Amino acid sequence: MSIFQRLLFVAVAPFVAATIVAPANAADASKVLLRYKFKPAETVRYEVTHVAKTKTRLRGAEELSNVHTVSEKMWKFADATTSDKMSFEHSVTKVELTQQTGDKPELRWSSDSGDEPLAEFTRVAEQIGIPLSTVAIDSLGKEIERKTHAGTESQLGMGGLTLSLPEEPIAVGGNWIVPREVKVRLENGETKAMKVRELYTLEKVETGVATLTIRSEVLTPIEDETIKAQLVQQLSNGSLRFDIDGGRVISKQLDWDETVVGFQGPNSLMEYRARLTETLVQGPVRTARK
Repeated sequence: MSIFQRLLFVAVAPFVAATIVAPANAADASKVLLRYKFKPAETVRYEVTHVAKTKTRLRGAEELSNVHTVSEKMWKFADATTSDKMSFEHSVTKVELTQQTGDKPELRWSSDSGDEPLAEFTRVAEQIGIPLSTVAIDSLGKEIERKTHAGTESQLGMGGLTLSLPEEPIAVGGNWIVPREVKVRLENGETKAMKVRELYTLEKVETGVATLTIRSEVLTPIEDETIKAQLVQQLSNGSLRFDIDGGRVISKQLDWDETVVGFQGPNSLMEYRARLTETLVQGPVRTARK
């Protein structure tokens, strides 16, 4: 496990309703209503690619870590899904993992290979193809219920499985703000809640697809660089494409380019360069009813 991985400890607060910040000409602009729309017994799949390079320097020694993960996540909706309550099982159906730390040999494993996973990938392998959680959301993406089945689900940026949508129709150029909390671990072992907000902007609408940008802002003062190092992965800067008629995200890209100096003393350094992409690879599929 890398130095950076040992540092990371985060938890996200429940969804808080989005606050719209309208552009000056919103009254004259055409507005769109963004809502999630899923049907009973639908199955929706996304391909998720995460590429990250982390360099840490501690007490004069440098460690370089590279990670490349390609996975497919699946949302399987219940037969009783309604617009007010859309319940789904979230699972990861397959994964390809590549990892290299320092001068150690590169490690690779694919869930489709039939090979036994390496020790480093055992925990991931145990969670392939089983429900990680059962989640109920409303049309705004607000989580109504959540039951976790298989440990902690990793969420990079944004803080949740779904996009938090504005309550009212919004015009191109309009913004909405979603507050949340991220917990960090202090040196004395206690945790501290850091207030963060996501600023979403509707950049354009073309052929029924809304293009959005997202930018994270930390509101709680950062008292030392150790806290900043833990926050890095949980802040979002990127873009999303939302199918207005289909009622779902069709693609997402988040980027990180961060340098933290002094996170473990005056001569320590952490550089984090990463990209996360998520693409709808299979549209709504009606599963067979028993």
